[in-house]
Amino acid sequence: MAYLQLYQPSLAHNFRFLKSLFEAEHVSWGIVSKLLCGNRNYIKELLELGVKEIHDSRVSNLKTIKELAPEVQTVYIKPPAKRSIKSIVKYADVSMNTELETIRMLSEESGKQGKMHKIIIMVEMGDLREGVLGDDLVAFYEQVFRLPHIRIIGLGTNLNCLHGVMPSQDKLVQLALYKQIIELKFNREIPWISGGTSVTIPLLLNKQIPQGVNHFRIGETLFFGSDLFTGETIPGMRDDVFELFAEVIEITEKPMIPVGELAANPQGITLEIDPELYGKTSVRAIIDIGLLDIDPKYLVFDESKFEVVGSSSDMLVLDLGENASGIQVGDVIPFRLKYMGALGILNSNYIEKLVKKGDANAASTQTAAPHRS
Repeated sequence: MAYLQLYQPSLAHNFRFLKSLFEAEHVSWGIVSKLLCGNRNYIKELLELGVKEIHDSRVSNLKTIKELAPEVQTVYIKPPAKRSIKSIVKYADVSMNTELETIRMLSEESGKQGKMHKIIIMVEMGDLREGVLGDDLVAFYEQVFRLPHIRIIGLGTNLNCLHGVMPSQDKLVQLALYKQIIELKFNREIPWISGGTSVTIPLLLNKQIPQGVNHFRIGETLFFGSDLFTGETIPGMRDDVFELFAEVIEITEKPMIPVGELAANPQGITLEIDPELYGKTSVRAIIDIGLLDIDPKYLVFDESKFEVVGSSSDMLVLDLGENASGIQVGDVIPFRLKYMGALGILNSNYIEKLVKKGDANAASTQTAAPHRS
């Protein structure tokens, strides 16, 4: 059976790296845990690192966090749905908002629960996902300040999440200016400019973050060590927090092209035949994951060893060439994952999730004929 392994030493290493970075820059931060899809064991690993603030986009995941660690500040990181207001006030200490009517409902529900609900108002900075338009911001804040059970603790933005608009000094300076305008206009202090996400870390490393941007929300870089500008691993961080293992369930030398009349497969794809492959064979292995679990484009592996030649809902087919490594039925093949691939695997009920306290480099001892990514 396929399984996912989280390497605790790698996770702890990346956490310490980021903690030191943010402390040196006098920036507060929270961990975005939505990748973990509410997995209790993985969330426990985060909490054992000493995390003080966790962000998530699912109320059920915030509920799990509060059950495990009531003292941790929880942040709901998308505009709340009206049907979820009661649960959000109950399980989220902070929420990110863009709709005045929703904030009114949060205020009313907070009064019923005897709470003061904290909010971050999100500002549209060009990526065209969630956010109040800059021209409307002063009027928006004016109305929110009147609500009795709401405390505005910040303004923030999301970049690169929809159309790929990258953060820049200019955009973050503009965000800081919005904060100054609001504070001067209403004589109110707004503690946070929540302008940082994983994609903004390279700017921080290069000392390009404007003064005043003092809160980051970090997920992908913690779990993958990624520089989202370059696609490389940030020097000093690790990219081996997660590894997927899939078992070989069939291995046979077969023709390299199918035989018979071709039509579209269940994914709507019709194979184009390469005439040069007629009469040729290769060793093919089937492994026990499929499209239900992950899109193959999110798998990371050594392409000199094999290639993924096809997939169905529950199986992936690998072309091993001559199978020089001697892979056999029952062997498990490890894969690294891209972010969206890990998200799919973690959201799957069919993939076992394990924690390994030892170093990731020891994983190769688990297979008779492993392929390292």
